[in-house]
Amino acid sequence: MKFSVYFLRSLKDNNFYIGYTSLSPQTRLAKYHNKGFVKSTKYRKPLILVYYEIYYFKHDAYKREFHLKNKNGYQEKLNIIKLINSTSQDKYPIVVGIPR
Repeated sequence: MKFSVYFLRSLKDNNFYIGYTSLSPQTRLAKYHNKGFVKSTKYRKPLILVYYEIYYFKHDAYKREFHLKNKNGYQEKLNIIKLINSTSQDKYPIVVGIPR
């Protein structure tokens, strides 16, 4: 099983949401976020998947999500957002594979 840390962009307010999942990020987006089942993105629909990282262990994905959402990972989060903003929308999602 693989796990992912992903960034969604709201087409409503242009802001980002960071999450992690054991589903594919595309499935998580379609079945949960854009259907309004996730409290924190419910009123920010529609959302698009713009970036994700693949992990082999749940703990690694969880730690990465936590890191990006906290002050120690702030600069890394800004760097990812800069990458997203400099990438053409037809190239989304940006996929980063994490080595074992």
